[in-house]
Amino acid sequence: MNVQHFDVLIIGAGLSGIGTACQIAGEFPNKSIAVLERRERLGGTWDLFKYPGIRSDSDMFTFGYKFRPWHDLKVLAPGATIRQYIEDTATEYGVDNKIHYGLKIVAADWSSEHAQWTVTAEHEATGETRLYTAGFLISATGYYNYDQGFRPSFPGIDRFQGQTVHPQHWPEDLDYTGKKVVVIGSGATAVTLVPSMAPTAAHVTMLQRSPSYIFAVPALDKISAVLGRFLPAKWVFQCARQRNISIQRALYVACKRWPKMMRRFLLSQVRNHLGPDFDMTHFTPKYMPWDERLCAVPDGDLFKVLKSGEASIVTDHIDTFTEKGILLKSGQELEADIIVTATGLQIQTLGGLQLSVDGEAIELRDRMTYKAVMLEDVPNLAWIFGYTNAPWTLKSDLAGEYICRLLEHMDANGHAVATPRDLEDSALDDGIFDALQSGYVQRGKEKLPRQGARGPWKVLMNYKRDSRMLREDTIDDSHLHFEAAAMPLEAGTLLEAAV
Repeated sequence: MNVQHFDVLIIGAGLSGIGTACQIAGEFPNKSIAVLERRERLGGTWDLFKYPGIRSDSDMFTFGYKFRPWHDLKVLAPGATIRQYIEDTATEYGVDNKIHYGLKIVAADWSSEHAQWTVTAEHEATGETRLYTAGFLISATGYYNYDQGFRPSFPGIDRFQGQTVHPQHWPEDLDYTGKKVVVIGSGATAVTLVPSMAPTAAHVTMLQRSPSYIFAVPALDKISAVLGRFLPAKWVFQCARQRNISIQRALYVACKRWPKMMRRFLLSQVRNHLGPDFDMTHFTPKYMPWDERLCAVPDGDLFKVLKSGEASIVTDHIDTFTEKGILLKSGQELEADIIVTATGLQIQTLGGLQLSVDGEAIELRDRMTYKAVMLEDVPNLAWIFGYTNAPWTLKSDLAGEYICRLLEHMDANGHAVATPRDLEDSALDDGIFDALQSGYVQRGKEKLPRQGARGPWKVLMNYKRDSRMLREDTIDDSHLHFEAAAMPLEAGTLLEAAV
């Protein structure tokens, strides 16, 4: 069995994995780097999802990489455009030839004796087992299960004579022209699907159990368009990025500080789009803003199709599926040819691999995160986990910068191992997502790490404070334990262990 060794091994070739690989490759041209990807193409989420209208739910000036500016004026970019942006970035930074495709990562075990990780992967096309070793391991696999989305157990679903589809596994040949479509859900996926399908389908009904906060954003950044006539593209990007970071943070803080006022503001802008006669109960959540994520719609496209009658919205509970559609608790029946279950994700961490240290299994829920980048008592491991209250990539970029600083510090001081240690009994029962009440968070909270009461163990979800901590704070703090180099594990020994 061939064993390949790398200085740094990254799992996942999506937005986070490629971004991190580019940062490390740029800072350390002499380090050997590999990216292990389960799919046959890079892109992660943006290669997986194919449903109509798939797009970012954050503006691209902040969702794109800081180190490779986004210059398109479209605020919420289509999924295919984002995937191409990731691919172009990988090519520009020479990372495209470092990706190993088709590999399902089964396990990762740290050897304290030899100060390195052994990663076991299955090449799914052939069933072959492949082994990799690395001094430093980075997980950039996101936080949800790529194999299966979440779909509740709907009563009577087998009776339905039409077609049911989950957005995570959208059939490329699905023809909904002239069909009656019901989209179950009220989150980002549902509000994207409805206006995208409405012009082609006979009618689209958005069926929700409870409303979400939805707000309109401009489809094009007109301010940047004007500035672009007078200023260099680099300056325009920097201005737009800083402006949008400030706006996003201000919106989040305002929602938390003055929830009732912001609730009135958000509902009023919906009313402005829909008109005075529209039933606002469909857009009036029972929770306060940012207890769950807000949904953005470009140029109010969802409101436009609802107002025109191309689509409709129903707020009710499902009693049962029928042969022709869905019977609601109210007694109303929604007829459908196609039912789309936009009912969310299933949380999965580290891509589902089994993590262990010296053969002892590690459960993430028993560990805290250190600076939301490393894990308590797990050596030389980083995981890239973006923001939930701001564009994901803002945090993944910061995490990549911190990893580069850490690797540089270790090289300069002859360290081979860095392990976060809690010496102050900081642990809480709170998970890293506990501020959000979203369904997928509540379903999967036991799979996520804990956070601490203070210091680097507390998850901040604050770009300004994270920037200071990850870019400026000293690497060698009292919470990070360093060790010198150890004897590397020889390939023959590794093979014997694997057998």
